[in-house]
Amino acid sequence: MIDIGVNLTSSQFDKDREGVVSRAKEAGISAMVLTGTDLESSPDAAAMAASMPGFAFSTVGVHPHDAKTVDDLKLPSIRALANQPQVVAIGECGLDFNRDLSPRPQQEAVFEAHLKLAVELNMPVFLHCRDAHERFMAILTPYIDNLPGAVLHCFTGSEDELKACLEAGLYIGITGWVCDERRGEALRAIVPLIPDDKLMIETDAPYLLPRDLKPKPKSRRNEPCYLPHIASEIAALRQQDTEQLITQTTLNTRRFFGL
Repeated sequence: MIDIGVNLTSSQFDKDREGVVSRAKEAGISAMVLTGTDLESSPDAAAMAASMPGFAFSTVGVHPHDAKTVDDLKLPSIRALANQPQVVAIGECGLDFNRDLSPRPQQEAVFEAHLKLAVELNMPVFLHCRDAHERFMAILTPYIDNLPGAVLHCFTGSEDELKACLEAGLYIGITGWVCDERRGEALRAIVPLIPDDKLMIETDAPYLLPRDLKPKPKSRRNEPCYLPHIASEIAALRQQDTEQLITQTTLNTRRFFGL
């Protein structure tokens, strides 16, 4: 199985990064995509992926929280990184109107800059959207037909938002959010609506530790090795065989990222 969202550059992994990778492999993870979230972590994610050829790959981009750090909308450093063979998508990019850590106009400009770059380089995009669906779709829609692929990672939106994303051709990344019967109740109800060929799975480690994981790790930190637990819960919600779901999502992920 493949984890499409691992923040391996996080300082939470500084003390045992090699152990995290080893545990992932032992748990049956065949590949993982490391997330580049800003102008500092993107080079690090690309470098980490390069050190694990065939197993790790990376995205490069600037998360909407950090859009305020971008002063050149041509994204020269992201463009340069995108030429490296282990880099398989542009992003994480998008909009986050929940926390507004960057001004909304700047978020929108930086999001569109990523889309323009992805179209130019013919690369898929790794997307983020929180509490910004209408503006997110308005900005994305003019570019979607010219992109080789787009995945909305860590989807937590409504049924109507899911349907709109699917109609636009987006792939959907599902995390351990579905393992929380309280916060994830709405998502749990709509996960079965995702077509088999549009579903991907992820941990978003070290964030979003599955709430129902037993025993809980003392660190409270999520890891790729917990992806089988998440896959099992998604399969149960979809009334599917877990191995069948893993096979299908792995196929989707390899096709999408060209792995």
